Amino acid sequence: MFLNTSYEVIVNGIEAAIVAQLLKFLGHLIKTRKVDFQVLATTGGMPSSHTAGVVSLSTTVGIICGFDSIEFAIAIGYALVVMYDAAGLRRSTGKIAACLNKIRDDFYANGQVPNERLKELLGHTPFEVFVGALLGAYMAFMNHFYLFQ
Repeated sequence: MFLNTSYEVIVNGIEAAIVAQLLKFLGHLIKTRKVDFQVLATTGGMPSSHTAGVVSLSTTVGIICGFDSIEFAIAIGYALVVMYDAAGLRRSTGKIAACLNKIRDDFYANGQVPNERLKELLGHTPFEVFVGALLGAYMAFMNHFYLFQ
């Protein structure tokens, strides 16, 4: 009923993204020894949940339709754009935000601007994207060949 359907593709993608977010939450809990549920809804960090989701989705499409299919080519093209964005554009945006926050802090010290900081952790390092990709592919294979049987 569920195996080899579009439902499997969607569920695997969403599940991988959720598992990645839960891993971020657990990592933050272990590192800081504080429960912070906001971590579940934030971008950036280890592993990349965006990457885990799109790679799991793409891998599942490859398993079902074949890794030489047009559907897989489209899915992996989409995944590569998301991964490039996560490690490139959003990471650069986070670095710019950090620079602007430093400038803002200097002005705030003199009472010239309101105390509103920009979010700095927006993107991922290439390693965080790589780990997200491994997680996504692993979950797609495990779900397809073991969980959904």
